[in-house]
Amino acid sequence: MTGGFDPKPRLQDIADRAGVSLATVSKVLNGRTDVAARTRGRVEALLQASGYASRPRVVESQMIELVFHELDSEWTIEIIRGAQEAAAARGLSLILTRSGDRHTPDPQWIEGVLRRRPLGVVLVFSDIRGADKEKLRSRGVNFVVVDPAGEPDPDVVSIGATNWSGGYAAAQHLISLGHRRIAVIGGPEDMLCSVARIDGYRSALERARIGFDPSLVRYADFHVDGARRAARELLTLPDRPTAIFAGSDLQGFGVYEAARTLGIAVPKDLSVVGFDDLRPASWANPPLTTIRQPIAEMAATAVRLIADAGIVPTVAPRVDLATSLIVRESTAPLTTVEA
Repeated sequence: MTGGFDPKPRLQDIADRAGVSLATVSKVLNGRTDVAARTRGRVEALLQASGYASRPRVVESQMIELVFHELDSEWTIEIIRGAQEAAAARGLSLILTRSGDRHTPDPQWIEGVLRRRPLGVVLVFSDIRGADKEKLRSRGVNFVVVDPAGEPDPDVVSIGATNWSGGYAAAQHLISLGHRRIAVIGGPEDMLCSVARIDGYRSALERARIGFDPSLVRYADFHVDGARRAARELLTLPDRPTAIFAGSDLQGFGVYEAARTLGIAVPKDLSVVGFDDLRPASWANPPLTTIRQPIAEMAATAVRLIADAGIVPTVAPRVDLATSLIVRESTAPLTTVEA
């Protein structure tokens, strides 16, 4: 017995009257913006007449969140610079978050980003868990991965560089200078970019009919210290390499350090090629020959996709920006090398 009390209609009743789904009514009730204006008006009128108060519509965020697993390298500064310039050009703010490892953000990160409700998220060196993807999409928060650590899922937009081509160009340059004992120091073995660079290096050797020698391959992180240790191992081999391709400029500087302590002169006794073309590469002594990857432009492209596209496509592309060889003074013909 109702005693004259007239209960509110169920949300399903309102959905039926408006000719929409229950999910659409729920979106309008919760202030979601991904509902057509005419549909929203019809549903809001029915909600109001039925005694429901919809939440204020959320004002579209003017913020993009940039998520790193580390914030301590020149590489990171280039990413921030590119993202900041692209965001500023569109009147957007940029916030930085440090979370997780090189594969995924911390599990707690997703709750924070859902509270902040940015326009979109740029994830650097990270993939993203399936459940987190769905949470972001359900709240209308787009995301793009820059330089993914692993193979991204088919529905994730990712921006990278032509790492295989870069590795090929580095080895080919050294081969063209007459080098045959060419070592490589890659980044972590579980990182997509590192594997691609070494695959490119190997392909160049094979095309030149130079045997691939596993004893000339080392792996380290992308920083100076790990590469210094790896280079010292290579440079104290009985038949040491005459050239080293380092998987990053910072690794290249580690090679410089190892060579210096062993009394090996660059490029007289050892040619060195890096990867990235960070600003310090041109300041080094000698200036470092390197493979330029457009780091700032990778980040800027990710920001522009989020800012301009409105909704990032569900069937997502992998965008690879071109790398190029920058020849400086750290490489020389083999004829000048005391092998």
